[in-house]
Amino acid sequence: MTRTSVKAALFTLTCFLVMLPLGARAVAGGQTFVLDSFLSERIALSNAQIDAIHRGKAVATILDSPTPDQVFVFGIVHVDATPEKYLQLANDFDVIRKLPGYLAIQRLSNPPQLADLREFAIDAQDLKELKGCKPGECEVQLPSEAMEQFQKSVNWASTDAVGQANRLAQQMALQALDAYQKGGNAALGVYRDKDHPTRVAEAFQSLLGRLKSLPVYLPDVNRVLLEYPGGAPERSHSEFYWEKVNFGLKPTLRIVQQITYRGGNSSDETYAVAQKQLYASHYFQSALDLTLCIKDETRPNERGFYLITVKASQQAGLTGLKGSLVRKVAVGKTRSSLENTLSAIRQRLEAAPR
Repeated sequence: MTRTSVKAALFTLTCFLVMLPLGARAVAGGQTFVLDSFLSERIALSNAQIDAIHRGKAVATILDSPTPDQVFVFGIVHVDATPEKYLQLANDFDVIRKLPGYLAIQRLSNPPQLADLREFAIDAQDLKELKGCKPGECEVQLPSEAMEQFQKSVNWASTDAVGQANRLAQQMALQALDAYQKGGNAALGVYRDKDHPTRVAEAFQSLLGRLKSLPVYLPDVNRVLLEYPGGAPERSHSEFYWEKVNFGLKPTLRIVQQITYRGGNSSDETYAVAQKQLYASHYFQSALDLTLCIKDETRPNERGFYLITVKASQQAGLTGLKGSLVRKVAVGKTRSSLENTLSAIRQRLEAAPR
């Protein structure tokens, strides 16, 4: 894949996200990618915001979505470093755990071990909820069979109830990951903590369907996302981790698959990092983060690159009158969190030895 094609991919990707028709520039992939026009016309950033981006400021904005429960957030920052440095950082969990919004993060072994999850711990408030969880009435996102296991296996009257619940959660997380590594998306399960059950694989496919340029311009990444455990291209690397983040209204435990992709050839590479959520204890029924490293072709002498992230998610509790109020707060926090994270990444990469 050439650098021109990945720039066209980014352009087309966001055109679909903001639900605008494709223009001639997206169709004619050989035309010059004009960053300022892209940011102004497709992302609706002001001239002041675009000027700030060129001065090194991180900017994030909320994009239009087809339904209230789906959220798309776009963020960009210029980094005076190489894309390869970013890929190194994206796989350095010692650095990531210090970024804004991260409370904990742990890479999982290959194959995953129970010891990898020893700090995978449930918050006190969630433990209270788990005592009485049942399908349709639970604040923690769980399949119904998992709710039954917590009821049957944990002695809530015991002084070791917290330890029992956490050990069970760790075992269940390991089993779920093992099932996914063997069966792919079909093994992702069904959340039954709300009135309307959510099939995780279907929710993820719906999000991915909005990124319609991905199969065209990044087919290798798309293949891993849809066909795992098959379809892994030679120039991609896939690994798993769990994290505890505070990007919404309360801390959330997540299990994530991260795909690092280097396409093209040694002199003209495509750099992409995709993060696919497999499980979240709150809010996120499905989520996909796609990050690309691009150059602005109108500034051929400019050092560095532009780091662009699109965060796509389907979240519970964002519909209806009450949900609209929750959505405003949660989405606003996601936007500010992305902005802070991009700023921290820029500072970290530019401070690193060249």
